[in-house]
Amino acid sequence: MLPLTRPLLYGVAAGAAGSTALDIVSYTDMAMRARPASSTPEATLRKLAAKLHVRIPGEGEALTNRIAGLAPLTGFAAGLGMGGVLGVARAAGWNPPLPCQYVVAAVGALIGTNGPMTVLGVTDARTWGLSGWVSDIVPHVAYAVVTVGVLDRMLEPAVRTPRR
Repeated sequence: MLPLTRPLLYGVAAGAAGSTALDIVSYTDMAMRARPASSTPEATLRKLAAKLHVRIPGEGEALTNRIAGLAPLTGFAAGLGMGGVLGVARAAGWNPPLPCQYVVAAVGALIGTNGPMTVLGVTDARTWGLSGWVSDIVPHVAYAVVTVGVLDRMLEPAVRTPRR
């Protein structure tokens, strides 16, 4: 196996765990506050496809359903991708204190998800207000804590000395 393959795969797996945590926090927030799901992932996918001149197959309800299925996958791509980057960075010797790793993971995931939406003009974070920012940042912090924690455990040596 190539030297960075294992850390990359560990990072992707950690990113998957973090993405699951992000979704759990987001859906819990939606249920508690009775807020609707965001339509920005679908709008972003439509704009991105148009900008890249890629036709998403289907028409009418079939197209709408296909986009509804594809749009959340872009969030998973960002989460798994950020996890992979963290895994490779750790294998290359990057190992700052945990708070720094949490910040890098959260900000990286925020950029991966909100960046395309902002660049394509789907949203403007300057207009979100406190509630909008909290409902976006808190799930990304959960993503960071779980991703970094899982990656840290996966990259530990197989034999551990018990902590006292």
